[in-house]
Amino acid sequence: MKKIIFMGTPDFAVPVLEQLISEEYTIDLVVTQPDRPRGRKKVMTPPPVKVAAEKHHIPVFQPEKIKDDYEEIKKRKPDLIVTAAFGQLLPKGLLDIPSFGCVNVHASLLPKLRGGAPIHYSILEGHEQTGISIMYMAEKLDAGDVISQEAVTIEDADDVASLHDKLSKVGAELLSATLPAIFTGEAGRTPQDDNEATFAPNIKREQEQIDWNRSQQFIYNHIRGLHPWPVAFTTWQGKVLKVYQASKVDTVTDAVPGEVIELNDTGVVVATADNKAIQLMTVQPAGKKKMQAADFLRGVGSNMTVGEKLGE
Repeated sequence: MKKIIFMGTPDFAVPVLEQLISEEYTIDLVVTQPDRPRGRKKVMTPPPVKVAAEKHHIPVFQPEKIKDDYEEIKKRKPDLIVTAAFGQLLPKGLLDIPSFGCVNVHASLLPKLRGGAPIHYSILEGHEQTGISIMYMAEKLDAGDVISQEAVTIEDADDVASLHDKLSKVGAELLSATLPAIFTGEAGRTPQDDNEATFAPNIKREQEQIDWNRSQQFIYNHIRGLHPWPVAFTTWQGKVLKVYQASKVDTVTDAVPGEVIELNDTGVVVATADNKAIQLMTVQPAGKKKMQAADFLRGVGSNMTVGEKLGE
């Protein structure tokens, strides 16, 4: 049985690891990021992949910087390294170790959306589909030859969480279907066209703010493309108002973008730049817990009025 070292960190990578274990490949080592402080109390928390590995009694290695610390991998002489959302670039010295190479499970149809946040950007940019690419790894970010791909439709109701779960499942299944050809040497290699490449870098704070001077669909994509993390926000009366969930409404309005045009039992209706509107459904006022917009209007938002402008 071929010896595999698995490298991954977040929830996305767990089904991929579990699939390999279920098929009785020899997972000699799991490599993941170090434990990090989480939450307001900064409790040291292991990555989801570490939790999964320990459940199956697989040794775990957590280097701070893999480019400086991969001797543990080298001495195990793996046949193949599989990565899925590991979070660090692998140096050439590490890529050259396995006899069957290093393959990555990437959540986009490469060369589209190379980088660390492909699921977010596929929604933010209004794509109708995305998918999974199984690729041989290269030194350049997500630029290696593609072995196999599978497309996944992005539904209008999808957010990052639902699309993440779909892609994670497809990624595990596609890797499973692809591995036999890798080990027999029959796997195809399709070079990526760098001229067609687009990028999905990690989301920055300034990207989280809602721009009301955009269309209804753009703002809807923005909110669901950041839910449930890192979450879109606007401002109300000078304070941050996070917006977790929203819906498109049929209202036609000549109100200025960002203007509150209706307060009702299900939320706050806000004008967009194309004479349409978005209804805020789940929000989080500064210093408060996440809540339904109706509860917000009965409480801390009870002084919100029609005609107010958000985002100023």
